[in-house]
Amino acid sequence: MRRFFIEPAQVDGSQIHITGSDVNHIRNVLRMAQGDTLVAGCQEGKEYTCYIERMDEREVVAHIMYVQDTQAELPSRIRLFQGIPKSDKMEWIIQKAVELGVHEVIPVETMRTVVRLDEKKAAKKIQRWQQIAKSAAKQSGRGYVPQIHPVCSLTQALEYGRQCPVKWIPYERAEGMDAARERVKALKPGQDIAIFIGPEGGFDEREIQMAREKGYEPITLGRRILRTETAGLALLSVLMFRLDQDRGVDM
Repeated sequence: MRRFFIEPAQVDGSQIHITGSDVNHIRNVLRMAQGDTLVAGCQEGKEYTCYIERMDEREVVAHIMYVQDTQAELPSRIRLFQGIPKSDKMEWIIQKAVELGVHEVIPVETMRTVVRLDEKKAAKKIQRWQQIAKSAAKQSGRGYVPQIHPVCSLTQALEYGRQCPVKWIPYERAEGMDAARERVKALKPGQDIAIFIGPEGGFDEREIQMAREKGYEPITLGRRILRTETAGLALLSVLMFRLDQDRGVDM
């Protein structure tokens, strides 16, 4: 069933008012018609199964048949702080991170970041990345479109992530696979999780020390050194399996 995303203000009693670019997509790309059904995911965590009541060039009005809480979201909010990589790797990282259940992605400039974006370029990138997140959320059946934040410094990112009770920074010099396994096992549903991933070349030791001082725990992801576009997704995969398993989701 076709899926779209709406804001709470678009729900009016038993109707949903779909506007913007989705109208053209519904009418002219998908060629949906009156009576066709769709799912509208709301940022507040609800899913509305509807049928199209009427539509014109500016608006699609859908009648709500039933409402349910989304079943696709993880019980914990995972914030991915990603060191900005070269080329178009960030697009791939965002797409896959959204599929794996990330709640937010925060692009971070670190000491070893090669790509430096001025304000104008950064704004265009964020707009592009947000659209990729929305498309990935649709494709993967998410009930929520993860937010892609503006580019920030490592200092700003560390401060923002401090609110999370679980704060991990994968680091190639960290040791102790047993300790990493125990940390994953100890996770509890509902705990917010902050993950910091370095760019190509990883983190400088001074940055790791900064993170330690703010309560972040360096952890190992194994005996192999992973690329920046692999490390975050590897950890997200582990967390997705762990959190869904913990709440009894049939895997």
